[in-house]
Amino acid sequence: MAQIVPVTDKKLLAKFIDFPHELYKNDPFYVPELHIAQRDMLTPGKHPFHEHAKMQLFLAFEGDKIVGRIAAIINGNHNATKNVTEGFFGFFDTINDKEVSTALLNAAQNWLKENGQTKILGPVNFSTNDICGLLIKGFDGPPVAMMPYNAPYYLPLLEDFGFTKKVDLRAYKYTAGNYNDRSVSLLEGLENRLQRSNIIIRKINLKKFKEEAAALREVYNKAWDKNLGFVPMTDKEFDYTANDLKLVLDTDFCYIAEQEGKIVGFALAIPDINQILIKIKRGRLFPTGLLKLLLGKKKINGIRILLLGVIDGYRKLGIEACLYGRIIKAFKAKNFQYAEASWTLEDNDMVNRPIENIGGQLYREYRILEKEI
Repeated sequence: MAQIVPVTDKKLLAKFIDFPHELYKNDPFYVPELHIAQRDMLTPGKHPFHEHAKMQLFLAFEGDKIVGRIAAIINGNHNATKNVTEGFFGFFDTINDKEVSTALLNAAQNWLKENGQTKILGPVNFSTNDICGLLIKGFDGPPVAMMPYNAPYYLPLLEDFGFTKKVDLRAYKYTAGNYNDRSVSLLEGLENRLQRSNIIIRKINLKKFKEEAAALREVYNKAWDKNLGFVPMTDKEFDYTANDLKLVLDTDFCYIAEQEGKIVGFALAIPDINQILIKIKRGRLFPTGLLKLLLGKKKINGIRILLLGVIDGYRKLGIEACLYGRIIKAFKAKNFQYAEASWTLEDNDMVNRPIENIGGQLYREYRILEKEI
């Protein structure tokens, strides 16, 4: 019989963070999260999400052995923006045991119900602005940067508990030489046409990163506002995420569309840092992890196209094609081997069709599930 223990101190938090390392120690595709980043994310006062949210972490024990973990999360901004009483579960990992998964899910569900929620959704860590979704297709390789990974048995365990599909998320892959680079050949003409409307495409300016981030935050919250489950980031949340991304940012893959000083769209692809993290044992930077991180960055040969958005009033002018063209041009120049475009909503034809037209192959799918409490 699994015993559920709330995480109440730093020692239990460390065990919570470390559990996946044990669970997946024999899985060649598992990528450990950096311990220090997970610790800060899950510690109130360290991450700005906690300023408008409540969370309770739980561990499942069988004797002295940890066999599962889960987080129950109430995102106050989500509920206020959507006018709902929906809680989330996240950071869900378990052995392949229905009794253990049921005990964990019951603990999260009961905590959410006690705190006034009427529905539970997930897995989401912490919101759709963060890592979210359950891998349901494409278990044949490690995840790319900032994408989830889990064993195939998770889905039946969740469905046994009563969860049903809310929405599927898609990931598309491009491989070197196997994509349509028409947008590159058209790039000069498209950009010249945009310039007649005083719209230019430029790289991000890291010397003015703080000012750029402030302008990009406004665009991000406008360009993605119609996405399912999207909740605008607070200023502090966006700055926190931007500063994290700055550590891995390659300016050759971050482009801004601007009209007379006003940013109207941007695209961001990040190097697939998971190529390095997969080699950092238990996510510890010391004693050797930091060296692997520093030396490995130059050897990365893949990217994740993380964001590409244009605000209302500027869509279908060719800006999207120019942003994609710039990224593809850099991809070719650096002789990178693959790119993943992720994630997109399964029914977002306006985004999915251009990705497919360029040659993106749908190769992984993720699911967000829901259940009435």
